[in-house]
Amino acid sequence: MPASILQPLFESYTGQKMKEITEFPSSGSNRRYFRLKGSSLSLVGVIGTSVEENHAFITLARHFRGKGLHVPEVFAVSEDGLAYIQEDLGDTILFGAVSHGRESGIYSSYETDLLKKTVEQLPRIQFLGAQGLDFSVCYPQECFDARMVDFDLNYFKYCFLKATGLDFSEIRLQEDFEKFKADLLKDNDNTFMYRDFQARNVMLRDDDPWFIDFQGGRRGPIYYDVASFIWQARSRFPEELKQELIRSYLRALQSFKDVDEKEFYERLRLFVLFRTLQVMGAYGFRGYFEKKPHFLSSIPFALSNLRTLLQTPFADYPYLTELLVRLANMPQFNEIPEDHRLEVRIYSFAYKKGIPADTTGNGGGYVFDCRSINNPGKYEHYRQFNGNDPEVIKFLEDDGEVTVFLDSVYKLVDAHVKRFVERKFTHLQVCFGCTGGQHRSVYCAEHLARHLADRFNIKVLLTHRELNVEKIL
Repeated sequence: MPASILQPLFESYTGQKMKEITEFPSSGSNRRYFRLKGSSLSLVGVIGTSVEENHAFITLARHFRGKGLHVPEVFAVSEDGLAYIQEDLGDTILFGAVSHGRESGIYSSYETDLLKKTVEQLPRIQFLGAQGLDFSVCYPQECFDARMVDFDLNYFKYCFLKATGLDFSEIRLQEDFEKFKADLLKDNDNTFMYRDFQARNVMLRDDDPWFIDFQGGRRGPIYYDVASFIWQARSRFPEELKQELIRSYLRALQSFKDVDEKEFYERLRLFVLFRTLQVMGAYGFRGYFEKKPHFLSSIPFALSNLRTLLQTPFADYPYLTELLVRLANMPQFNEIPEDHRLEVRIYSFAYKKGIPADTTGNGGGYVFDCRSINNPGKYEHYRQFNGNDPEVIKFLEDDGEVTVFLDSVYKLVDAHVKRFVERKFTHLQVCFGCTGGQHRSVYCAEHLARHLADRFNIKVLLTHRELNVEKIL
């Protein structure tokens, strides 16, 4: 059990009795994260499945901390190396802080400032983080190399390109891939490549960015992380904002090296193409092969980036360019039919963090208070779970209050949806709030979303805000 592993570490380090342990929502990795609370402090406990991966994070975190970088401090490590405790950076993630801009495509000055602060810190991680670093600790490999490029280009070819049914010459494509790989590998700077530099891995403390989940980093070119952050497909950064973020990065970069801006933009453009192909490979695998529609719905955003990129052809890779133009113009990607169906956005949230904003500008809808329902979160056993876990589902359904509550919700919302469909309205928002946004509100939002998706021909967008989970049903 997590408590039996983490409690001795916590109590030995702090000298306090551990009073509470709560698991964070799964991030998709094999590592599990827990908030550990004593009488006067809160720490984060981590349990991994790979000693090497844990060792990479712990070593990098301590090295970066010694360079004055904003990363969590690691306090204690278990004897077997599979568990450790670290500084608690709070609950505010950049991904959530800029959600209005991501959903609307229009970023406020506050959101823009947060993004600029983040990219301004990147050169410090890349250059200061590399100073004196033994890259052999990096996991699973110590540098960006030909093997890594081959993996990602083949990921695109086999998991996306072939899945579209587009006819192409593998020999000619491979010839361009070899040229492309050689160009990507021209940089031999001794800099740290974060590799997963994105908004979900940035915590905010008093609006200052702090960085997590860099255990997959390695020695590599600076352009990779810039491309990863600014061209993240679903961020929907307007072109003007992309350029503003690049300028912010370049100003910070000049503290560490002389910058030839023409050369920088040329190199960056190659890595934007590489990251776009890599992302499309991931979307293809998750969507076409694992049958997860959320990832297929992300493909248009990646192709939008690709179309903009191809406005200037890549002359050194003529066949790859030709193929990508054909791909971008395939009917299923080129003109996505406008969907006039009613869109119902359903949120779960914690009241202490405020009610979700209506980004459509329509206003109205429902906010349901789930705090009248018996709370599983008041029992220690259930704190590590959320409303999607069988343990919490059984607790709520055995108690019965949630069923009565949702029966009333269904009647209200069903009538509203029917009327909105008849009147050809396009948006409705329904929010479920509870104390922590983890258990009751998640259960209710999930069940209403499924209920509406099964009953009506509408679009249902589900967001568990405090879990950082978004779904399309």
